[in-house]
Amino acid sequence: MGSDLNLSAQLDVEIRGLILDPVSNTPIVILKKPDENLFLPIWIGVFEANAIALQLEGVATPRPMTHDLLRSVVTALGARVECVAVHSLIENTFHANVLVRNSNGQITEVDARPSDAIALALRCGAPIRVAESVFREAHALDFQEGEDQEARIREWLESLTPEQLGKYKM
Repeated sequence: MGSDLNLSAQLDVEIRGLILDPVSNTPIVILKKPDENLFLPIWIGVFEANAIALQLEGVATPRPMTHDLLRSVVTALGARVECVAVHSLIENTFHANVLVRNSNGQITEVDARPSDAIALALRCGAPIRVAESVFREAHALDFQEGEDQEARIREWLESLTPEQLGKYKM
């Protein structure tokens, strides 16, 4: 795949945390724009949430997990993960790419689920980016300065209807 992502329209984000949807018990990774109170919840699978949590908590596993294996393959091929980008929201599904730079400097985009891309980025120390348009289309949460963000996220999740909860597919 060729590189046609507009990286200038991508914003670096940080992982604010992992929470469980109080209604469906589905894991949600919360991404945040640094220096802003804008949060993007992405519903993810249990296995991917576990992979993200293990890395965030610095837990070493006795054998390589899938994302560890992928990091090792990329490294063994003389490449590196440049960044991961959640680039679009299509039919209520988030889409992401992993940008891999090979030893010749060429970048290749690899299609990925955002959860897998995030787990890989954490293992590779690569930036996580989100397109500005995704923040708009997904109706990211905007908080006021000093507001209890965790309580507000829980309140927001609890206020969602079943139709809204199913809005974003994994």
